[in-house]
Amino acid sequence: MYLNPKLKEAYGKEHLTAREAQEKAEWIAWGPVVFQVSRLMKKFGILEMLRDSDDGMTEAEIAEAAGLSRYAAKVMLEASLCIGTVLIDTETDRYSLSKTGWFFITDPATNVNIDFNHDVNYEGWFRLEESLKEGRPAGLEHFGPWPTVYEGLSQLPPQVQKSWFGFDHFYSDSSFQQALKIVFDKNPRRLLDVGGNTGRWALQCVGYDKDVRVTIVDLPQQLEMMRRDTAGKPGADRIDGYGMNLLDASQPFPTDNHYDAIWMSQFLDCFGEEEIVSIVGRAAKIMDADSRLYIMETLWDRQRFEPAAFCLTMTSLYFTAIANGNSKMYHSEDMTRLVEKAGLQVETIHDNLGQGHSIMVCKVR
Repeated sequence: MYLNPKLKEAYGKEHLTAREAQEKAEWIAWGPVVFQVSRLMKKFGILEMLRDSDDGMTEAEIAEAAGLSRYAAKVMLEASLCIGTVLIDTETDRYSLSKTGWFFITDPATNVNIDFNHDVNYEGWFRLEESLKEGRPAGLEHFGPWPTVYEGLSQLPPQVQKSWFGFDHFYSDSSFQQALKIVFDKNPRRLLDVGGNTGRWALQCVGYDKDVRVTIVDLPQQLEMMRRDTAGKPGADRIDGYGMNLLDASQPFPTDNHYDAIWMSQFLDCFGEEEIVSIVGRAAKIMDADSRLYIMETLWDRQRFEPAAFCLTMTSLYFTAIANGNSKMYHSEDMTRLVEKAGLQVETIHDNLGQGHSIMVCKVR
């Protein structure tokens, strides 16, 4: 298995002492309450109060400022001491914010992940075992009767939608400017955006190049959301929609135009391996020697740092329990194998875009 050098060092051998390993095992055992206490310390404003306090705060001051009972403040503060988000001066009994607590409330990725895990995943993960055994997103039933989250996305509660799209857009948007340079290096006139969602990438494209025309392929209900979100914005008249169920292998990609570039961003991770081969294979059928397929994914093995790989492998379990029951964040070797099985070859891979994205540029063999 390929891993970049830092990940190979981290995951290739044991680094912990027996005491450290035992401590980590307890962290795993108490993980759910660690998450909820920390989330509520943020929600109640306690961590922010401590950040903004010059001399720290006592338990009584925190309880009063947060509008909580002394009991509520005490149990959370004592837990947070052991979690490591706060510190205490044992001479004055005044609490202050730790480095971990500072990152917890200020790091944009962490905050997106908190909302995504609480609003979208938390209750559904209770049925992870069922999902793993049955190959279906059993946790999605918490929200509705849809076979995948994508059919029900437009019907999810507003806060859940906000956290879902916040997670999705945060990771993709950070890579757009670098991605545009890669895709438009070959000056495409027609671009097919497969799984274009709400049209954010399409708007970037028509804004970047005044002559390009983009066709978004997605579910009809997603195209309705896209049209609402792009209406009246510059270049929206050069964005078309093509409704289809990409899981239906009998439905071909549009052939009304020659597409110079086919774009799939944070898209193939939404599907299982056989489905990926089907989708990429249908893309291959409308490509020629001059066409290129651009696959932008957060490939977990190509991340620069351990926290990113950790977040991505954990995100795979969202796909298992909530999204569809059979997809994941892929290893680059697996994605390359599937691309080749579909009849294409990987021409080059661009790494370290935005929040850890890679773009695999694929051509006809």
